Parts: sequence; C-alpha cells; structure tokens
Amino acid sequence: MIQLDLNNAASFLSQDWLTSRQDRLEKARVMLEEGNGPGGDFTGWVHLPRDYDKVEFARIQKAADKICTDSQALVVVGIGGSYLGARAVVELLRSPNYNLKKKDTPDIYFVGNGLSTDALIETIELVKDRDFSVNVISKSGTTTEPAVAFRIFKSLLEEKYGKEEARRRIYATTDAHKGALKGLADKEGYEEFVVPDAIGGRFSVLTAVGLLPIAVAGIDLNALMGGAAEAMEALAVPGLDNPAWQYAAARHALYESGKSTELLVGYEPSFRFFAEWWKQLYGESEGKEGKGLFPASVEFTADLHSMGQYIQQGQRIMFESVVSFQNSLGSYTIPNDPENVDGLNFLSGKPLSFVAEQAMRGTILAHMDGGVPNIIIKADRRDERTVGQLIYFFEYACGLSGYLLEVNPFDQPGVEAYKKNMYALLGKPGFEEQKAALEARLNG
Repeated sequence: MIQLDLNNAASFLSQDWLTSRQDRLEKARVMLEEGNGPGGDFTGWVHLPRDYDKVEFARIQKAADKICTDSQALVVVGIGGSYLGARAVVELLRSPNYNLKKKDTPDIYFVGNGLSTDALIETIELVKDRDFSVNVISKSGTTTEPAVAFRIFKSLLEEKYGKEEARRRIYATTDAHKGALKGLADKEGYEEFVVPDAIGGRFSVLTAVGLLPIAVAGIDLNALMGGAAEAMEALAVPGLDNPAWQYAAARHALYESGKSTELLVGYEPSFRFFAEWWKQLYGESEGKEGKGLFPASVEFTADLHSMGQYIQQGQRIMFESVVSFQNSLGSYTIPNDPENVDGLNFLSGKPLSFVAEQAMRGTILAHMDGGVPNIIIKADRRDERTVGQLIYFFEYACGLSGYLLEVNPFDQPGVEAYKKNMYALLGKPGFEEQKAALEARLNG
C-alpha cells in the first residue's frame, strides 16, 4: 500500500499540522464517501473500484482483443482527462518508447489533444499504410481539438477501408444518453463505451475512458482495478495514520504557511505523463476562487541540471512531493574501467539502482537544507497493482484537499473561458458579437 514519509517536511510544519485538521478531514471523508459535499454528483469514482460495470468491463477487454487482432495501431482521440490517464498508465507500465519496442500489441498514438498541423500530419504518415483503429473519447463530441482530429481520422478510415469496415474499426467512448458523438455513434453503429455521468474527466482513468487504450497495450486490467480497490478500502478508514489524510493535510499546511507551488518529482522517465495526469487532477480541482497550489513537475536527476539551481536557491515558494518506487524491475551492474578515466571506479560492481537511491537521498537533503520541504510518497514497484493504488491515492487525496481548501473539487468553470474566445475567433455561429469585440482588442 502507498506510504508517506514526512520526516523531510516535519521541520517546516507546526506541531499540530495534522491534529488541527482532523475534524475537517473527517468531514471531507464523509462528504466523499456519501457524495453530499460540493460537487457530490461527481464522486462516482470514490467507489468505482468496487462498483464498476462488470459487463462493460468485459466488453472493453473483448474490444481490446479485437483491436490487437486486426490492427497494427490504435489512434486515441481525446484531450485532457480523455487521454492523459491512459497515456500515463501506458507509459508508466510499458514505456515512453512503447511504440518503438517489439511487442505483440498495437502501437498507440494520442491525437486530438492539440491543434498542431505538423504533429497531425506526422501521425497520419505513421498510420496511413498500416491497419489501424480509432478510439474517439468525448462526452459531448463537440470539443474543437478532438472533434477536428476525429473528422480527419474517420475520413482516413473510410477512404482506406470503406464505410462499413471503418464502422467496425471505430470505438466511441461518450455520454450514455446524449451529445453529438452519442448521436453519431448510434447512427453509424460504432461500438460504444460510457463516460459516466458521475465521474469527471480527470477522475475517469479507471473507466472506459482510460481502460480501453490501457487494455490494448496488454496491461492487466484486473490487477490495475484490484490495486485501486485495495487503496479504496484502506483509504476509507478514518484516522491520522491514513496516508491520504496525511498528504492532504501536509499540502494544506504548507500552502497556508506560504508555499504556493508543489513540484511532483519522479525519478523514472516513464513517470512523465503520470505527472501530467496529476497536474490536471490537482490543477483543475483546486485552482479556483483565487486559491490553490500551482502543480508542476520535474524529472530527476535530469532536471537537476536545468531546474536544480532554482529549486535550491530561487524563491522559497515551493515544496516537493517525491514519488519513489521502492523496487526496480531489473538490475544493472556498473562495470570497471581499468584506466578509471572518469574517476568512478569506486562505483564498480555496484548496481545502478544503488547510485540512483543515493542521488535521491542526497537531493532531498540538499533541497530541504535550501528551504524546500520534501514529502516522500512510497510505492512498491511499477506494476499494475501498485499503479492502481497510486491512481486512487492521488484521486482520494485530491478530494480531501479540495474540501480542506473549501472549494468544489469537481467543477472547472474556468476551462470554458478560452473555448468561448476560440469559438468566437473561429467564427462559430452565435458568437458574432463576441468575435468583433475580441478582434478589436487583438488589433488595437
């Protein structure tokens, strides 16, 4: 189970940092468990590892098997929570180089998460001469970035295979009852999976939103959900030894002491997109009403050679939450150099994991001495069970944290501002007046 080490943050916290928040944490726990707090209609993820739709789960695995049989590539169309969770899990459990590795599963390409012409053309070039399928993920079907991308890849499929075969290669993950994509999927006969009404996008990785691409990568869904279920049972138990309570309270205490930025630190390159998922989870949940920690991430030791100077001696506005996997999946021994050109023969015969561990320990101490508190989040290893635990841990702690901040952790009203401006500038019908006003500002 996920564990916390707060020894390197203790000197930055008051003696009662946890006990003084005990009543509020219990209130937050009850609101999450009973779904009766702000945004309670969107707490379906809280008991999801126990209550998920077993019939749909089986259909997801069956669809993944079909894709693995008839496709060399899967194009996943989605933005924000509709792709970050899936990519996070695939890269963390398989590899950031997943598409380059020899394997029995299809390559996976994520599109519709931006508007770069060059990136889109490159993906088209990579899949157009191969057998491929498309998983389009959107609750509404009208969000500009994925809607444009789906138009393009739907057209490519129909041109390549004909309309009937293309229909069998398109999988729509969307609203159960309404929306443009739901209507199109019903009309065309695409296989459909559900974006649950009670689960917002950033909490949806353990629904069909994330699970279909994850299954296509050959990841064991039962083990992933099993790990999440273990975390659900453990974190529902109230008490000051609950790691989610500790993490939420420590973040809140450091925030109230003047820290404004949380750096999520990983020591594995494969952790990069998990950190991107985490940034959306906490940024959208807490960043409102002029409140909230700014979520950022770094990859050590690489970023110690770019961001390390600022972390050590820049503005004292941050703390670090370090995700440490306790057991490597493999081992490698550092060889001896007879000439000792680099002066590192004192490391000969030692496992590389030993060097990495000492680098992490030394970095934590240096940053703590520089005024940067460090929270250590300990996970066992990069396997399905542990990653399921880690996903649920961060989700549950996020809900607690939002309620400690006294915001609704489950809405995102600010996300709509850029969309309205973009629609106006693109000339969407109904936005004519706003278009003129925006263009006047831009040209003024």
